[in-house]
Amino acid sequence: MLGRVFKAYDIRGVYPDPLTDQMAWQIGYGCSRFLLADAEGAGQTTPMMKNVLVGRDMRTSSPTLNAKLIAGLTNGGASVIDIGLVDTPMMYFAINHLDCAGGVVVTASHNPPQYNGFKVSKRQAKPVGETSGLAEVRKQAAMVDRTLIGADTAGRVEQRDFWDAYRKHVLKHCDLGGKKIKIVIDASNGMAGTMIPKVFGTKGENVEGLTIVPMNFDNTSGEFVHEPNPLVASNLESLQAAVMKEKADFGVCYDGDADRCVIVDELGEIVGCDHLTAMLVPFFLGDRPGSSIVYDLRSTMAVPEEIIKAGGKPIRGKVGHVFMKQEMAEHRCSFGGELSGHFYFRSNFNADSGAIAMATVLSVVAVSPTSVSKMIAPMKRYCQSGEINFEIEDKDQALAEIREHYMGRGSIDDLDGVTVDCFETEGWWANIRKSNTEPLLRLNAEARNPELLARVTEEISPLLGVLVEH
Repeated sequence: MLGRVFKAYDIRGVYPDPLTDQMAWQIGYGCSRFLLADAEGAGQTTPMMKNVLVGRDMRTSSPTLNAKLIAGLTNGGASVIDIGLVDTPMMYFAINHLDCAGGVVVTASHNPPQYNGFKVSKRQAKPVGETSGLAEVRKQAAMVDRTLIGADTAGRVEQRDFWDAYRKHVLKHCDLGGKKIKIVIDASNGMAGTMIPKVFGTKGENVEGLTIVPMNFDNTSGEFVHEPNPLVASNLESLQAAVMKEKADFGVCYDGDADRCVIVDELGEIVGCDHLTAMLVPFFLGDRPGSSIVYDLRSTMAVPEEIIKAGGKPIRGKVGHVFMKQEMAEHRCSFGGELSGHFYFRSNFNADSGAIAMATVLSVVAVSPTSVSKMIAPMKRYCQSGEINFEIEDKDQALAEIREHYMGRGSIDDLDGVTVDCFETEGWWANIRKSNTEPLLRLNAEARNPELLARVTEEISPLLGVLVEH
């Protein structure tokens, strides 16, 4: 049963079936055993290393799952600090602020309201995925003696509030320099509805010169006006209309746990997250000249080009926050951007933050003589397919055929799926990746012009299976 809710990067499922209260207790126990052993193995002997932080989102099932999780953690020997209703990046901050063993957020991010789950981080807020600890958590959870369920807790539990410290941390990244900026924020009825008022002020009153027009900030019912996923264009329609109506400088839409965001420019156009990464490159390389910047390999070729142009070192990374954070640490990157709307910051312990992403865009807009749309325009110099899905049972065979078909044309690598790079010779590249959970291959392609892009996708598609229509 546990195997049904453990995913590649987190733990997630429909509540109460397959994700049950008993599972939440077992997962708490497994997290306790893993996180405490990890801290001890790193030679950390401070009293705080017996502490595991717990936070939760606004879903109606979160209080119950939170309580069961805490019981499991304490039965496993951890002392728990409950930090209450928080956005996921607040957890990354609090773990580092206290220098403790790790933390768990009860959240299902952008999933519908019937879902819930757990995001686990170890010391220094390093991510815990399938290959970096979740397999051990699952093993410990499956092996635990069921007679312990409901037993008296072994560790202490306390509640603490970190909002003041978190506000100061986030706002260090926001400097309007006296400029007046107006933005619209769609909190998607998620945790941004709690985070924005506490950090920036509901209408921007905590930042001089900032005016915020709030949308969908009410997160008390656990329901969503629209799916809390800013990558789906239809979820941004109301924000786009509001930005135009309010004559705002830009708009921001957050996902359910506020670790991801998508920007809408002053014309109401959606800004691709890779284009935004490219736009922000000079800002970070201005602070740390010559430093590295990581981007996920599905991003437009404009990203590495802008990094090199600004004197930085481009680091091409695998998709997923576990891998992006590893690259951030290994290469001492100043910044990182992912197509999914995750943005990573050296000044934020190499972790992602929707709040700091917004603060950074505000700071860049404040010093720019032009609008967001005009800053983004040069980054949109190539034509992109977007993600195209194909259904196929033998994914490995299809990838092998792709390698064979394009052997001798450009370069081929297996960093994440198969990437065929013919950009210098033919003006295009393509990446084909396997879905972790479905019999799907995902194609992302880019070319110098629309005609070439159409020709490339038409050439590759027959090798990938049946096109999945949306």
